[in-house]
Amino acid sequence: MLRLLRYSQLLALAGMVMVVGALSLLYRGLVFDSLIERETRANVALTTSFANAIWPAHADFVSRAALLPRSELAASENLRYLARDLRQLSRGLGVVKVKVYDLKGLTVFSSDGKQTGEDGSANPGFRNALAGVAASEITHRDRVDAWEGTRADRDIISTYVPVRVSDDAPIEAVLEVYSDVTDLVARMQRGQWQILGGVLGAMALIYLVVQLILRGYRERLREQEAQRAAQEERIRHQAYHDPLTALPNRTRFAERLAEALGRAKRAQWQLALLFVDLDHFKRVNDSLGHEAGDALLKQVAARIRRSVREVDALFRMGGDEFTVLLEDVRGPEEVAYVAQRMIEAIAEPLQLQHHEFTVSTSIGIALYPRDDISGEQLLKSADTAMYRAKDLGRNRYAFFAPEMNERIEQQMLMEAALRRAVRQGEFQIYYQPRISASSGRAIGAEALLRWMHPEWGMLEPARFVPLLEESGLIVPVGAWVLAQACKQARAWQDAGVPLRVSVNLSARQFRSDTLIEAVSGALSDSGLAPQLLELELTESLLVENVEHAMQTMVRLKAIGTSISIDDFGAGFSSLGYLQRFPIDCLKIDRSFVRDLANGTKDAAIVDAISGLARSLGLGLVAEGVEQQGQAEFLRARHCTELQGFLFSRPLPAEALAEILLKSYQPAAHPQAA
Repeated sequence: MLRLLRYSQLLALAGMVMVVGALSLLYRGLVFDSLIERETRANVALTTSFANAIWPAHADFVSRAALLPRSELAASENLRYLARDLRQLSRGLGVVKVKVYDLKGLTVFSSDGKQTGEDGSANPGFRNALAGVAASEITHRDRVDAWEGTRADRDIISTYVPVRVSDDAPIEAVLEVYSDVTDLVARMQRGQWQILGGVLGAMALIYLVVQLILRGYRERLREQEAQRAAQEERIRHQAYHDPLTALPNRTRFAERLAEALGRAKRAQWQLALLFVDLDHFKRVNDSLGHEAGDALLKQVAARIRRSVREVDALFRMGGDEFTVLLEDVRGPEEVAYVAQRMIEAIAEPLQLQHHEFTVSTSIGIALYPRDDISGEQLLKSADTAMYRAKDLGRNRYAFFAPEMNERIEQQMLMEAALRRAVRQGEFQIYYQPRISASSGRAIGAEALLRWMHPEWGMLEPARFVPLLEESGLIVPVGAWVLAQACKQARAWQDAGVPLRVSVNLSARQFRSDTLIEAVSGALSDSGLAPQLLELELTESLLVENVEHAMQTMVRLKAIGTSISIDDFGAGFSSLGYLQRFPIDCLKIDRSFVRDLANGTKDAAIVDAISGLARSLGLGLVAEGVEQQGQAEFLRARHCTELQGFLFSRPLPAEALAEILLKSYQPAAHPQAA
């Protein structure tokens, strides 16, 4: 009996142990499943936030990363920006590591830099994510390379999530998110051992212990649910708000615009959409850095907020662009008043890095239902009006008008024609000689771009150069002009005419990273001596970003080229930059030369520029010379070179060859040239 009782007790004990073990395993399984499910949802939500908030800024880089060698990929500036944005997005969410894969499995980014460039295509989680399924697994790692450094002995949940901008959009990448759940697992294990010890130590209290376990489990579930809800709210806020200014972002704007249009339609009131764009914002980033640019955007956002009503909605669309929704407005006059108030508020002086700045803005305005009833079209109309405000001189507002669309369409047609012109070689170079004021010989020629359009005929630069600049085509076209001008100058040299050729550099071309390479290549390919190439810059280039201008000009001078300032006196003329920059020559703006005979002010200005050039030891060129009296006046003011219709119109290289050869005949006379 005792033996039977003992066996019964052992069997009961074994049964209780089995029950306890089963309950413990059940508890562990439930908690693990809940933990994995919660982290999966959180990581999917984080990926959604990634797709909405920062993916558009990095999608192109991720898609092109496979084209880069691994060393260049690891050192890429874009990779640093992606790391910064991901880290900011993950802050406060328990995420310790993130990987971004392209569609072929290349690790484009990993918070562990050593893994960047690895092939993860064979990973089952990656393949599942490509199929549209987000999957997670929990593992114990001896070490993990996290954001903050290496962590040892950690429990990690890793989730592979497809990246797409919307549920029905194609998958564009895969995000692998690592969450550290060590503390949660440790708490779960401690609870498990407590349960087991309590049951084994007091079998008589098994019911009470089970109840306590269940109650603790329910409390933990409630706690986890509360944490999950708070985390999802943070992620949702990040998905719909700009991280820099905390304003609602473009995604939220689309929703609010649809809601506002619905209310306007029901209430039959007017709604105004204002598109706000800062003028010359890029100059702040280029000259002071992105931190200063971010500080400026924060201040501008605060000033716009103060300029509108509490009920008006303000959004940051990206970059330096903002939108404002004004509901229930009485008419254009009220909207114009608000827009002007915003312009004045933004224009107030502000401090950036111990410097005082004044910022202007251009605002485009579209009204519902006057301009359109579609939200997408209303935004397009406001954007078009904003560009109209910039065309009118910036620092102002403009209302949308239907004819603006016609102008935009014409501009698009012109840009398409320019791209075709680049492909089909429709551009030509004309040359206008520069005459020595003392000898009368042609000692130089300015290269001038012309466009021979198959239907419109010969077009002057003013018709198309601004659009070349705006579209970025000026960089390849400018490189072509440099190459052709150098080849032509070398051909003149071989023909016995050692003529210096001058080429204008546009603002975008001067700021281009390929400028030095283009100049060096043109000289090398043509065999032209560097001293026979002169580069003409406008004054505005020198004050947009002083340090960059100085570095670029020093590098150009190191090649051996000469540098002149074109249209001097018509822009930001300053003794300061004339002293600092390595300048060889000044070109008097043609407006002063044209009116020499009509007023003493222009003559006084030419006198002043002449004295300035002589005191600084600079050459002096006068362009736009059309009359003999102008030429004599300019010679008397120590102009070293003259250029204008008095000597020759701009001509093709072949037509100019005869004039150049005559210029180098003995006893050449200025009028003959």
